[in-house]
Amino acid sequence: MRIIDEFIQKESSGGILLIVTTVIALLLSNSFLAPWYQSFLHIPVEIRVGALQIDKSLYHWVNDGLMAIFFLLVGLEVKREILEGHLSSLGQVALPGIAAVGGMAIPAVFYFAFNQGDPIALRGWAIPTATDIAFALGILSLLGKRVPVSLKIFLMALAIIDDLGAIIIIAIFYTAELHTLSIIIAAIALLILIALNFFGVSRKAAYFLVGTILWISVLKSGVHATLAGVALAFTIPLNAKDENNQPISPLKEIEHNLHFWVAFLILPLFAFVNAGVNVTDISLTQMAEGVPMGIMLGLFLGKQFGVFGFGFLAIKLKLARLPEGSNWLQFYGVSILTGIGFTMSLFITSLAFKDDTLFHYTDKLAILLGSLLSGVIGYLVLKVGKKNIVENAEKIIANH
Repeated sequence: MRIIDEFIQKESSGGILLIVTTVIALLLSNSFLAPWYQSFLHIPVEIRVGALQIDKSLYHWVNDGLMAIFFLLVGLEVKREILEGHLSSLGQVALPGIAAVGGMAIPAVFYFAFNQGDPIALRGWAIPTATDIAFALGILSLLGKRVPVSLKIFLMALAIIDDLGAIIIIAIFYTAELHTLSIIIAAIALLILIALNFFGVSRKAAYFLVGTILWISVLKSGVHATLAGVALAFTIPLNAKDENNQPISPLKEIEHNLHFWVAFLILPLFAFVNAGVNVTDISLTQMAEGVPMGIMLGLFLGKQFGVFGFGFLAIKLKLARLPEGSNWLQFYGVSILTGIGFTMSLFITSLAFKDDTLFHYTDKLAILLGSLLSGVIGYLVLKVGKKNIVENAEKIIANH
């Protein structure tokens, strides 16, 4: 339980910092400092080694570079949970797994309903399918002991499965034109990483050195660079032995060390460069168009209907059980919280619509509004959830 509490504490604190940086970005982009904010995003950063050149703006370095580290952490968490955590048995994975499928499928249906017939808009179908674990756990932390630990574990497992689904979606649907030479180099680097794992190499530096080559080659290949982080994560051994033949866990060590930097630097910086929407130029008419409506309703309604609906069926069909110590109202409240898409939704938006101005930033504003609505309503439902149990218990006692 100590590991769970530590994880939740870090994610919760990171979620609060995400809120702060998002507000700062919104204030800057809607004030006289907006030109400075835009100039900051487009600072050119170039790395050149011989014929190798990587020349991108700061915005793209954050989204393609730092977010690869975020996905490395996600990959490490997924691997650990599958091997020895809350996804290591069919009984543990049943409820969050089934609920996660609903939480990805139903929002996509909502989005499609508003945008069918528009092939450009339909590229954004995956935007409302994501859950932001940092924000969601941040909301839960505000409720303290009102929410049982079993529900926090459920939300954590569901968000991890959600992230895995997002990784698969990005790999399949958001891959650009492929470059053969870069793909070959990436494949060789991946094979070397697998060999390092197979032969029990425990030195983290070896994995990071080859992992850097993997990231550069994937960046140049047309496949999104963040997937290199996931590939690297799955090759890092959970259990190994050091030079003194003592058991160590390179995976857990890296995961522990990365958590601070991801939660308190990478994700806040990502929020800062992606959440700065100039709302003064957006009208209500624009927000009523297909893309923003599909995103907002997909996040707020689609996620809760999908997670709660699929979870309800799984429990009633005895494929899974309601999290211990919780009631249906609390389960519904957590289902609403899964509509906080934020980080992953903003990231998928940057992949789906390369041109930020394509929908006049209504797509990003829709993510913020859908996530805000899910957070506020989910919090209110959970706040009365525990109280509801106590009141019902008192009524039953009084009647008998």
